[in-house]
Amino acid sequence: MTEPAFAPARTRVAPSPTGDPHVGTAYMALFDLAWARKTGGAFVLRIEDTDRARLVEGSEQQIFDSLKWLGLGYDEGPDVGGEHGPYRQSERLETYRPFVDQLLADGHAYYCWCSSERLAELRAEQQASKQSVTGYDRRCLGLTREQRAELPGFSEAPVVRMLVPDDIELDFDDIIRGRVRAPRPDDQVILKADGFPTYHLAVVVDDHLMGITTVVRGEEWISSTPKHVLLYRWLGFEMPQFAHMPLLRNENKSKISKRKNPAARLLWFREQGYLPEALRNFLQLLAYPPVVEDDGSEREVVSFEEFIEGFDWTRINTVGPIFDVKKLDWLNGLYIRNLPTDELAERIIEHQLHTGAWAEVDDATRELVRRATPLVSQRMTLLGDAAPAMAFLMSPDDDLVLDEAAVASLNDDATQVLEAGIAALEGLDDFTAEPIQAALRAALVEGLGQKPKFAFAPLRVGVSGAKVSPPLFESMEILGKDSTVARLRRLLATLGGGAG
Repeated sequence: MTEPAFAPARTRVAPSPTGDPHVGTAYMALFDLAWARKTGGAFVLRIEDTDRARLVEGSEQQIFDSLKWLGLGYDEGPDVGGEHGPYRQSERLETYRPFVDQLLADGHAYYCWCSSERLAELRAEQQASKQSVTGYDRRCLGLTREQRAELPGFSEAPVVRMLVPDDIELDFDDIIRGRVRAPRPDDQVILKADGFPTYHLAVVVDDHLMGITTVVRGEEWISSTPKHVLLYRWLGFEMPQFAHMPLLRNENKSKISKRKNPAARLLWFREQGYLPEALRNFLQLLAYPPVVEDDGSEREVVSFEEFIEGFDWTRINTVGPIFDVKKLDWLNGLYIRNLPTDELAERIIEHQLHTGAWAEVDDATRELVRRATPLVSQRMTLLGDAAPAMAFLMSPDDDLVLDEAAVASLNDDATQVLEAGIAALEGLDDFTAEPIQAALRAALVEGLGQKPKFAFAPLRVGVSGAKVSPPLFESMEILGKDSTVARLRRLLATLGGGAG
């Protein structure tokens, strides 16, 4: 059976540069990109920066960097160009006014001179009286500027509102949800007093002029869709497909927000040390089912390529997914352990440099990280877990911090164990893990009659400074004989012993 043929889709993600990028931007971009690639179409990034009061310097660049880090590269955008630019709304202001004038001329829009104070009073009155129908009361409809100026609550700078008809169709088709019914809108402002368009006009005009065929956005925009459908019809634009994704939610079912949840910040994931491929997989699973194998079992670890190949809008779960970071941690750990050693080592180094934890990495440090990575990878959840786990390997011998509790926990015969261990290690010519282990077992377990748990405890504390560390013998191999023996002698001296 062959796959059905799809018309090449043009999708877009359109964040606002008003602070750290929201994880919802990546969530939408993931499905935008999947559909564009599935159909052989194109994925567009547009920056919606018409709300000038909320712009944050540097935010736009963070959007670019975050999407590219996550592997959600776009085909067109402000920093890569394209045939449908400019891709910043602030650079498209001359684009919108002709469409506003067309709506005014056709009687689908009107000027409103109501002051912000009057509008606030109107909202307060409606809330106090608990009116079933709220919104703008059309005080300015049909009036000239001169007529409206004679009435209270007048503002010199008008806005333009769309005139929503009484018989507006509230139902529309959604490729995820089927037939959807939205609440009745009021007369939405489409052009602000400063001459900038509102979201509702700009999104329709931009999506049309950029050839967007599938509008993917959060379900909070369902209530606005009837207004957008009207604008498409009034302006003679071809209607796109609408796909309203379920909202990401906290464990208490509230909408995830940057104010209350650090995981709402897209930058947070890179700062913490998540792999981009693990985060993509996690975002997929929030709204899309796992792969079902031939035996009926479910597989949650799915590459982006597999996701694209089987992508189907009808399979999206419309119930708001819970943003469970523990599930992401589990996935990230799996992805980390599946990376080849050399690649994981490079990821660890890149993470340390990105966060500023390391200013630079020389060849010796790079080689040490590569050798130490297999020792720490099995216990890693985040890339950031590696550096603390291998820090003792990078410390100068005399600067190694011996944990006081670890030293205090050693048995009374720790000095005897250390002396025997030092002697055994000093006699080794081949200082690799297997001979090291054999020599220490012979000296401590067989020679002193110690159980391995107690025999190696003083050596572990001496070498790593802690009771728990990466594999001991492999760590000694990386440190080398001189460094290993020097550390054991230092602990021995701390305990009051001497290596006679």
